[in-house]
Amino acid sequence: MQEAGPMSFIRTIIIIVLIYYIFKFLAKLFAPYLMKKMVHKMQEKAQNQQQNRQQNPNVKEGETIIDKKPLKTNQSNNSVGEYVDYEEVD
Repeated sequence: MQEAGPMSFIRTIIIIVLIYYIFKFLAKLFAPYLMKKMVHKMQEKAQNQQQNRQQNPNVKEGETIIDKKPLKTNQSNNSVGEYVDYEEVD
């Protein structure tokens, strides 16, 4: 069984610092690639939206287009009871 001592504490601190710097290095290495990939996806999405607009020329400017129908509408439960108005008493 190991006992907690100053050497194990220093070792733990060194490991945490190493993990931090390794993560920082890998983030600098892969961040440009991930950003390029995100920008490329956003450009493709914008192009698809532009193509969809060009395919539907009968839509008037300013008109709202709904692509999907909502799956389920949320309705309030009216069987809870009725609202009772009250007055504050001084």
